Amino acid sequence: MVNIEIDGKQVSVSKGNTIMDGAKQLGIYIPHFCYHKKLSIAANCRMCLVQVEKAPKPLPACATPVMDGMKVYTHSQQAVTAQKGVMEFLLINHPLDCPICDQGGECQLQDLAVGYGSSGSRYSEAKRVVVNKNLGPLISTDMTRCIHCTRCVRFGQEIAGIMELGMAGRGEHAEILAFVGKTVDSELSGNVIDLCPVGALVSKPFRYSARTWELSRRKSISPHCGLGSNLVVQVKQNRVMRVLPRDNEEINECWLSDKDRFSYEGLNSEDRLIRPMIKRNGEWFECDWKEALEFTANALQAIKNQYGANKIAALGSAYSTTEELYLLQKLLRGFGSSNIDHRLRQSDFSADKKMQGIPWLGTSIADISQLKSALIIGSTLRKDHPLIAQRLRQSVKNGMKLSIVNPVDDDLLVNIANKTIVAPSLMVKALAEILKVATEIKGIEPTEELQRTINSLGVSSTTSAFAIATSLIESVPAAIYLGNIAQHHPDYAKLNWLAGLIAKITGASYGVLGEAANSVGAYLAGAIPVAAEFSVAEKFDHVEYGLNAAQILGFENDSADEKCSAFILMNVEPEYDSYNSQQAIETIKAGEFVVSLGAYQGNAKDYADVLLPITPFTETSGTYVNTEGRMQSFNGVVSPLGEARPTWKVLRVLANLLALEKFEYETVEQIRAEIFPEGFEISRYLNNSLENFDAAISILEKEGMERIGEVPIYQADPIVRRAESLQATHDAEPPKAWMAAEVLENLGVISGDKVKVKQGEGLVQLEAALDEKLPPNCVRIACAHPQTVALGALFGEVRIEKL
Repeated sequence: MVNIEIDGKQVSVSKGNTIMDGAKQLGIYIPHFCYHKKLSIAANCRMCLVQVEKAPKPLPACATPVMDGMKVYTHSQQAVTAQKGVMEFLLINHPLDCPICDQGGECQLQDLAVGYGSSGSRYSEAKRVVVNKNLGPLISTDMTRCIHCTRCVRFGQEIAGIMELGMAGRGEHAEILAFVGKTVDSELSGNVIDLCPVGALVSKPFRYSARTWELSRRKSISPHCGLGSNLVVQVKQNRVMRVLPRDNEEINECWLSDKDRFSYEGLNSEDRLIRPMIKRNGEWFECDWKEALEFTANALQAIKNQYGANKIAALGSAYSTTEELYLLQKLLRGFGSSNIDHRLRQSDFSADKKMQGIPWLGTSIADISQLKSALIIGSTLRKDHPLIAQRLRQSVKNGMKLSIVNPVDDDLLVNIANKTIVAPSLMVKALAEILKVATEIKGIEPTEELQRTINSLGVSSTTSAFAIATSLIESVPAAIYLGNIAQHHPDYAKLNWLAGLIAKITGASYGVLGEAANSVGAYLAGAIPVAAEFSVAEKFDHVEYGLNAAQILGFENDSADEKCSAFILMNVEPEYDSYNSQQAIETIKAGEFVVSLGAYQGNAKDYADVLLPITPFTETSGTYVNTEGRMQSFNGVVSPLGEARPTWKVLRVLANLLALEKFEYETVEQIRAEIFPEGFEISRYLNNSLENFDAAISILEKEGMERIGEVPIYQADPIVRRAESLQATHDAEPPKAWMAAEVLENLGVISGDKVKVKQGEGLVQLEAALDEKLPPNCVRIACAHPQTVALGALFGEVRIEKL
């Protein structure tokens, strides 16, 4: 530690830190533009010039290292004169168009000009004008206002991992611009809007829609990824106008992904369902809540009387709150059925009865920054978990070795130490190879069961397997994470089991990257068919094992005895949110009664009998338990739109009409207290282990071409799908059939040709595209998109023909 004095106050600062760090410790504000706590030091705005005793001239506080005994004056005559001189230079070319600037009222330049600017300018020449740039549908530019702080440039290089903006020219001719003909397409691009200290980069969807002083600021939690990013939601006249990050170093730091930032546009979509609707004789009619709920209750009671309660199933979503999912399963179990699930995109449930706890991240989110080695299994990491990818990127800069086992080889914008890119059907074998090598390196005698597995797969010690195992063993702490592709994989249980064994042998932690903000809370609430010890469902009398999502939607059974007759859908659009959309829609349409609780109409009119309008997360209160097991409660920020009602209220009244007991809730806090009683510890429910798992593993040879089905970043949930600006980005372009050159050649197709894709009974036409990094005999086709919903399983066999 180094002892220094700033403005007469003593402070101890770590060696190597700067004057700015010392001033922050003391709470002394030094004016600045280019300095940011998360970015490298540029020292190019010079606004933070301060007087240092015995120094011949003022020094930049952000770039001057502290020295023992140093005396600093931040508001001396010399410092203030220097700061005022810098401000005069900055304002020479600035257009001073505050009245029409979106940044007005929250602009650093505006604030500091009050303190350090003068009432008039000595500069009488014409000001320079810089042509605006088209950076895409999310960021609007007014580059004449730019003061060249280079925060946006450094953010791209250091945080987003890709240099999309740069500075060309010198002196007065310097300007920030993108590469010729390019837009800014990073999934974190919106952060440059927050970083820009002036109005040069502003939000295109928000532009000219409100003034900052007209907005109310309210705290919330984002549902769109496993982190549960902390938000500041800004509201005007009961409408969400803008979303900004709320600092939380342990979760999202000071960043937001574009999905979290711009998805608010979907909240006021024209597709919003604002009145209950009933279908009679094939025609849809609007009605009041009383009629809709009585109709629903009578229909469910009739199904129970005719077929039994076990013919009724409920499907929820991890984007719903814990309270909503808890009441859904309580209603269903109280009615006599355990056919409930939230894992619609999961296809392999063979580990359900072997689970020892709730699947979770296995470490805290903040611990990712301390890792020295990590293995990611089956994940389009940047698109599924943008902020976790960012943390891993920072760790790699600090020496971490990142390895991947994946069917796709996307650019993660970071140095990958080792990678194994294989077809989905060979991922189990790839993990078994790593396991075999790890046992050899550690000198462990494999168990008879493990040896049988290794022999059945014909596992050999490959170079990449050796490198991955070595990095996990030698570089500690290490972690293994299963991504969305792994969780949707037909062999998810085997991948999970093998990952656990590798972690046990190498000493690494392991877990799953949760898909939504309530990925742990959904299990905890009991929205699963097995009433296990780690679920609150154990509190209920009716606890036999029900049907899982695959059985409910007909992926696993064709037996008429097991088919459900009634479906309660909550916050799900089965055609987009299921592992096999083709089969899901067919099954639901075959049901006698379907009630859809949703915020949007969507395609629900095609298969539902009743539409009940419920509120999205901004219009209700609730709790999410994120992928690291952190409980985060939030309140509604605006009133419900139209006649939409909070889901918990709808379920409570429906339960009352069904004459179910213990549904006398008056507030969401009462439900929360029932789920999380005093002294409740989530940590004791978190466990990724599988016990007595049957390790009989074999590789099924795929005759046809394997589909690699991924969920596009902006098709992940109902709100994001309706955010217009996000749907105009490159990441939201129509899906293509991506194939390696060899596959295209065998089909007699070139990139850009139209091809016919058949899967089961489904047929779609897509554009063929070249991806040299894909494994042989595979085609990458995104799901959850209107153009591909006619297809079946995400990892099934497909047939492709030239048109």
